[in-house]
Amino acid sequence: MNDKQVGPSGPRGMLSCLHTHTDFCDGRAGIQSMCEAAFAGGFVSLGFSSHAPITGKTGIQSSWHMADEKLDEYIDAVLAARGRWSGKLAVYLGMEVDYIEGFCGPADADIQALPLDFIIGAVHYAVSPKNGEIFNIDEFPDDFGNVLDMFDNDGMAVCNVYYDSYDSMIRAGGCDILAHLDIIKKNNDRYRFFSPKDTWYTKRLAATADLIAAARAGTETNGKHIPVVEVNTGGMARGYCSEPFPSLDILTLLKERDIPLVLNADAHSVDQLGSNYEKAMEKMVQAGYSAMVLFEGRKEGKAVWTPQTIP
Repeated sequence: MNDKQVGPSGPRGMLSCLHTHTDFCDGRAGIQSMCEAAFAGGFVSLGFSSHAPITGKTGIQSSWHMADEKLDEYIDAVLAARGRWSGKLAVYLGMEVDYIEGFCGPADADIQALPLDFIIGAVHYAVSPKNGEIFNIDEFPDDFGNVLDMFDNDGMAVCNVYYDSYDSMIRAGGCDILAHLDIIKKNNDRYRFFSPKDTWYTKRLAATADLIAAARAGTETNGKHIPVVEVNTGGMARGYCSEPFPSLDILTLLKERDIPLVLNADAHSVDQLGSNYEKAMEKMVQAGYSAMVLFEGRKEGKAVWTPQTIP
């Protein structure tokens, strides 16, 4: 992966969003519109993270991932925007890459070969333990009953499949940002299928936090992707939940392990840029954080993260 110029932090403030979708995937605005909105909103930087193509690797015909044939056009469009906004807004090229065990993930050689500034690792799909088929574990609320049916309404089994996949992604490596850690709660309104206070769940979260800490420690000397965890406000903006991903309980576990946080909106439209950032920062502070990190490009192949005080 090529080194990228480190962007300025500048006098405009420290607002940023690296998790941004456009009409190259399931976003509702173009790259230029998103840049204009970010600049008008006082952002110092904006990273684009289209959902990486998955059809060629999995056979899934997805309406919300970038088409395989659009990849080169996407890269060229973001790089062109970087040139247009030079000196005004730091524009970064990234992708949100799905991890599906045995099929695809951030560590794949073709992903690592792309000229990306950053890679977001995410789990939206899992492999069914019953029949080995890929299914969407991050279904929309109206369709999530089908997922519960697959597991005979066993909420713990659903969560374990999700976190098994997430933990495997952490071990495989290859990403700079770990996305929406507990997105499994998106469909758990009124504790529909599990209680986040159950002992088995809290133990599961602690184990994942330990794994992230170990991954960071294991790559500090020789790896090019030392993951930070995003605080993602997308579920709040779209009305799925009243708190960010991850929850206060998980943020507290991450703080105990000194794992850095980056604040992202998971924006799919211009009005979602910076949405609910204040509430998310309140949760970080409650968990014991006084600072988060700001992305400033790559140097010697590694992501450069600068601490910024949480206001």
